[in-house]
Amino acid sequence: MIETGFLIVGAGPAGGSLACFLTVHGLRGIMISAASGTADTPRAHITNMAAIECLRDIGLEQEIKSLASDGESHMLHTRWCHSMAGEEYARIYSWGNDPVRKGHYVNASPCVPVDLPQTLLEPALIKYATNHGFTTRFNTSFLQYSEDPSSGKIVVTVRDDLADTKYQIQTKYLFGADGARSRIVKQLSLPLNVKPGQGLAINILVKADLSHLMQHRKGNLHYVMQPDREHPDFGWWSIVRMVKPWEEWMFIFFTAPGTDPNIQPSNEEYLKRVKEFIGDNTPAKILNVSKWFINETVAEEYSKGNIFCLGDAVHRHPPLNGLGSNTCIQDSYNLAWKVAFVEKGHASPSLLSTYSSERQPVGLGIITRANQALRDHFRIFDSLGQTNPSLAERLAIQDEFKSATPQGVARRKKFQEGIAQSAHEFHGLGIEMGQHYASAAIYDSDESAPYVSEGKDEVLDYVPNTYPGSRLPHAWLNKAIPVSPISTHDLAGHGEFTLFTGIGGEYWKAAATEISETLSVKINVHAIGFRQDWEDVYHDWARVRGVEESGAVLIRPDRFVAWRVREVLESEQTCHEKLLRVMQTILGLELP
Repeated sequence: MIETGFLIVGAGPAGGSLACFLTVHGLRGIMISAASGTADTPRAHITNMAAIECLRDIGLEQEIKSLASDGESHMLHTRWCHSMAGEEYARIYSWGNDPVRKGHYVNASPCVPVDLPQTLLEPALIKYATNHGFTTRFNTSFLQYSEDPSSGKIVVTVRDDLADTKYQIQTKYLFGADGARSRIVKQLSLPLNVKPGQGLAINILVKADLSHLMQHRKGNLHYVMQPDREHPDFGWWSIVRMVKPWEEWMFIFFTAPGTDPNIQPSNEEYLKRVKEFIGDNTPAKILNVSKWFINETVAEEYSKGNIFCLGDAVHRHPPLNGLGSNTCIQDSYNLAWKVAFVEKGHASPSLLSTYSSERQPVGLGIITRANQALRDHFRIFDSLGQTNPSLAERLAIQDEFKSATPQGVARRKKFQEGIAQSAHEFHGLGIEMGQHYASAAIYDSDESAPYVSEGKDEVLDYVPNTYPGSRLPHAWLNKAIPVSPISTHDLAGHGEFTLFTGIGGEYWKAAATEISETLSVKINVHAIGFRQDWEDVYHDWARVRGVEESGAVLIRPDRFVAWRVREVLESEQTCHEKLLRVMQTILGLELP
């Protein structure tokens, strides 16, 4: 029997990042994976600002950026085309590169989006976790768990797949980050909200140097359709995705409706279709083939007792909008500080229940958005005739699309509307950054009205705000004698609570210092304003802070707003009493 306090099953983006975040709090444990090593195919790749902010908090941002392909050079456009070398139907700026939207991205975060294949992300996470004290065991399969009522511990039976031997690990906490076929979710009997899937897809990892094509086609996603040709059922249309610019690509084949999920094309058939989608004589070599199903599934609960599930184990969806690994990382970031505070005695175990109540609605939102993004593309496909089963009719539609007839006008208008709608996928800043939590770990009873999103479109628009439950707004700060600027995000986080105040907020500083000692929970205080600890040089913080200069905004360790108060209260004592009550409520501690 091996004993540990923390056992993570799964070493992908969810499990790997959770191990990293736990180590920051000084927690050590074991992470197991049935795989023989880190990801051998690229899988997830778009890494958005919200996820990078989590990794920035533990000092991993620079390594991530050094491994990734940057946005401006490689993620400029998303394209719809007949082949990689052939005619283009349309293109759209993506991932913050639209001149109209670029400022929204710059103002939203100190980070920038990058393209980081999972083959590069996972080793970085595993290395960090291992170097900081988390043991990782590959070729180790989770079999089952049982709960020991006498000790309150969880006994997990695993198998060393290399030695073909079973052994047991006793742990206080069990984390199921074991992917879409999660055995832990199944044994835990978490209820699943399952909607009909959208069929089979096939990932074809290809070595092909397409650098000669990319000067005028810069982008990391290319939707390839050939409505004027017959197509095999296994390769109806494809998303050609950059992996390593510009020599390694993932051809994601979407199958025709009704295709047998057990279809087994030969390697020669796959390669023939790949070359048709490339469209010239470029040599190509298939490196890997894998199948997956387009799911729309989310668990209705993420945890029971001291067993917590996260990542693809609880939310399963297609890769559109690039929300997969990003949501996994944010699940982990939300969970890690809560486990650490409870384990160290700083919070009641009731805090752990807020993980599910905060992250499950996020999971529901992202599986809905990703699947809707796929459905939205069919407006584009329909307008070009791609969805019509008859080649003769598709050819007629192609002629009509080019014609000066009312039917041609209508088709082109439908096509243009479809392309415009795809901005919800490629510039979905709201769904990426605008998450809002409502739970017992958020103190919003001082607010005069319920939370309402200020964005015109919740998928497209991110409106920074400090309403409790919202992500801390980013603003660049500096000193009266300028130094290197610092983001509000860099002042917060680091496993601790943070309180922002300003001129006239001295009572909050005193209260935070005393309460930090009383609760043994560090509350860092920063005064922002003219000749304060930090200068609001662009007045960006003043525009988004939502309180007066003497007010206060309390930030949780995961950099979400926990509470705010409009202005300083009448005395130091009342400020102390109020902040103490807020902290005790958030942490689930007994109130006086």
